[in-house]
Amino acid sequence: MSAYRITERLQEFRFDKETIPTWINQTKQLTVQAIIPDAETISLKGKQVVILSVPESPIKPVSCKGRYYRRVKNANHQLSVSEVVNMHLRTFNSSWDFHIDEYHTEKEISLVKVQNFIERVNLNKEKSLMDDPLTVLQKFELMREGKITYACLLLFMAGESFISTIELGRFQTETIIKDGATLKTDLFSEVDGVMDFIKKHINKAYIITGRPQREERWDYPLDAIREIVINAIIHRDYTSTADSIIKVFDDKIQFFNPGGLPEGITIEKLLKGNYVSNARNKKVAEVFKAAGLIERYGSGINRILNAFKAYGLPPPEFKEITPGFMVTVYKAVSKVTPQVTEQVTEQVAEQVARLVAAFPEKAASTGELMDLLTLSHRPSFLYTYLQPALEVGYIERTIPDKPQSRLQRYRLTAKGRQLLERLKK
Repeated sequence: MSAYRITERLQEFRFDKETIPTWINQTKQLTVQAIIPDAETISLKGKQVVILSVPESPIKPVSCKGRYYRRVKNANHQLSVSEVVNMHLRTFNSSWDFHIDEYHTEKEISLVKVQNFIERVNLNKEKSLMDDPLTVLQKFELMREGKITYACLLLFMAGESFISTIELGRFQTETIIKDGATLKTDLFSEVDGVMDFIKKHINKAYIITGRPQREERWDYPLDAIREIVINAIIHRDYTSTADSIIKVFDDKIQFFNPGGLPEGITIEKLLKGNYVSNARNKKVAEVFKAAGLIERYGSGINRILNAFKAYGLPPPEFKEITPGFMVTVYKAVSKVTPQVTEQVTEQVAEQVARLVAAFPEKAASTGELMDLLTLSHRPSFLYTYLQPALEVGYIERTIPDKPQSRLQRYRLTAKGRQLLERLKK
């Protein structure tokens, strides 16, 4: 606000020697940690103006009338409990996962999983860890004074816990779900579990080129998808009652994670790389880094963007939505990048390639083909194997005029036999 507008507002106001002390005292009483402003009176255009200045509080956040607020553009937004906790912990260069978990004990930790972590670390370090699992937990400050931390439980839980829940779904539409799964295990296992679910529900194609070996291409760059999953797990707000949710659609994948961007980081800064990484869960991030799951802090977004660009896909979409953050990745209309197009002669879906590779010398029925592929679900076979192979001309019907005939059989075409020879290379 300009000095002129201040004087306009104060022109009808009269104050005495007790006014400024009263303002200072009211500010002190209504804030925690208590704010005590400095007051200075100046003369501006023949009027007295009081300037109240407050230095930045070393302990954050500061409440006003028992509530905590954050200024966003021209509006005040009340902070949630988890936002207040995280802001306070950052004041002491700490995070929630560093603190002792009073609800769980060492007995609920799998030392086998800790040993697996040690082996991962030793693959990435010149000097190996030679300590026993409990000593390693103490060295990483995942266990202190005989008690485990929240990070320790999340990373090495022996059973399941609702605080790490990830809901997974394969959606036909926004409301119709075809398949689903729920993960409630340790964070290392959740990375693998999410990736297995996604690979189950996206396509992999074989690209037949002039090179000796065929190439495999998934709908999305798997390294970038894995980076998104790891980022979500590291930066999730585990104090929130909301779960992480991953939805796989025909043309996109959505990743929702409880917990918004850290204070001071916007989506614009995120995309430009103009920020300093500040993991919400410092201990989890430290352990993931030691295990070689992340390279360095703050570089993941750029790697994701570059991977999608190199793959010829649209850039991922990042969006803050209450009460968290969502990343959406899209599948391109064409799965072939310009660099590959020059060399490609054919691109074959994995299921079609499997069917062609398994085809017998003689014509075969639907049931016989399913037996060769060890498949039992007829609709899936017809939709993902047989029909696509017919459409591209790799196989043909023995009775083309009567597609539904009970005597119908299928055989490889000349084009199909050519593909079979290339698949054998």
